[in-house]
Amino acid sequence: MKGRIAALIMALLLLIYIVIAGQRAVLLFEAGTALGVIAGCALIVFPLIAIWALWRELRFGFQTERLVKQLAAEGGLPVETAVTASGRPVREVADEEFPKYKAEVEAEPGSWRAWFRLGLAYDASGDRRRARWALREAIKLSKSPHA
Repeated sequence: MKGRIAALIMALLLLIYIVIAGQRAVLLFEAGTALGVIAGCALIVFPLIAIWALWRELRFGFQTERLVKQLAAEGGLPVETAVTASGRPVREVADEEFPKYKAEVEAEPGSWRAWFRLGLAYDASGDRRRARWALREAIKLSKSPHA
């Protein structure tokens, strides 16, 4: 829930930024100078890139949340054996369990469930980049007709 609230706050801040940047872009366009038009274009392009990036992250979050719910309903989520006081997995324990999830993907490379569990294992081991990669692979495989 904290992640969802943080994402909504970031989206709201981005929206405020876009409105302010849009107002500034209009003022720069109205100035009519070459530099003003160039700066105005930049103030239009950068927020569009920010909107695209935010949409991509929100979509990723919604898709992973959907898969978590499905996997939980099936009883397929890995059981967290040891967590710290803050609720994060104990890295040493996660590192010991990691090979099991990697072997599962190697045995069933077309299984979104195996890829999703591997993504969770990467995340528990502290490798966020590979965790996101594995979760994106799980999302892609979950959309295939024989998922």
